[in-house]
Amino acid sequence: MSQSVRTRPESSGRVLSEAYDTALLDLDGVVYAGGDAIAHAVDSLAAARTGGMHLAYVTNNALRTPDTVAAHLTELGIPTGADDVINSAQAVARLISEQVPEGARVLVIGGEGLRVALRERGLVPVDSADDDPAAVAQGYGGPELPWGRFAEACYAIARGVPWFASNTDLTIPSARGIAPGNGAAVEVVRIATGAEPQVAGKPLPPMHRETVLRTGAERPLVVGDRLDTDIEGAFNGEVDSLLVLTGVTDGAQLLAAPPQHRPTYVDADLRGLLTGQPEVTGEGDGFRCGGWTASARGERLELDGDGAALDGLRALCAAAWTSAGDGACTLDAEKALARLGL
Repeated sequence: MSQSVRTRPESSGRVLSEAYDTALLDLDGVVYAGGDAIAHAVDSLAAARTGGMHLAYVTNNALRTPDTVAAHLTELGIPTGADDVINSAQAVARLISEQVPEGARVLVIGGEGLRVALRERGLVPVDSADDDPAAVAQGYGGPELPWGRFAEACYAIARGVPWFASNTDLTIPSARGIAPGNGAAVEVVRIATGAEPQVAGKPLPPMHRETVLRTGAERPLVVGDRLDTDIEGAFNGEVDSLLVLTGVTDGAQLLAAPPQHRPTYVDADLRGLLTGQPEVTGEGDGFRCGGWTASARGERLELDGDGAALDGLRALCAAAWTSAGDGACTLDAEKALARLGL
């Protein structure tokens, strides 16, 4: 795929919820954290929906069913139907269904969300390598997943059964902190077998395809907090993206982002859906946004001026990304970010 290298955040003279027909929203770190709604999320999503934007919730977590996720969002004050939730279990189930016969047995290493998705595709979940499975499907199974489930996967894979993974996120946020994700479990099976799974979830194309097929989006905007899943997934799908700073990505990581991790837009939280985006312009040997001017000088990024912190961050992105070209910026940004309180 050939794409031009993004060297600055884009501007938008239109409110984003009007410029795009569908928001493809990540959940953890975007809509909620630890099960509770993030500040401004409920009101912002309600306003975007009232304005005609279709809201779809896209998650790599294959444990919970769409019904369960929709019920949780509705309890938070975000009315949601199961059809508005797309997860990596659905993406991997479609991927498997295209490679095995209808009605085939699939060995499940994961939770109920994966089983529901497989049944939706006319496949039969089984629990043992001795059940003659046509495929192995591995998805996040929660902290109580028995160790023996990994052994069943290894037995089947050693017999030549193809292996599929819903996603390979190494970590997953929890109320108590960062916990091992499905990617960590996939590594267990990979080490034991030497095999490589076919992966469906973000940032890979099967997940984007599943999302577009289920939503019918024509002008989608990916909204996420992670550069390596949400933003890279948008890059791979060749659609625009909005990074919100309510999750795992901080200013330093954003400035160091290689091309596939550079979002189209940057905002503090989901209120960014309800506004346009300011222009970042070249000024001398630097870049200006709002009252700030950023430039790359020697081995560091410098920032002059004052105003809204987000404008300063956008200007810094332009200086960092332009300096890095098609690589990752390694310039020292600590002092510049400290001026913005980031």
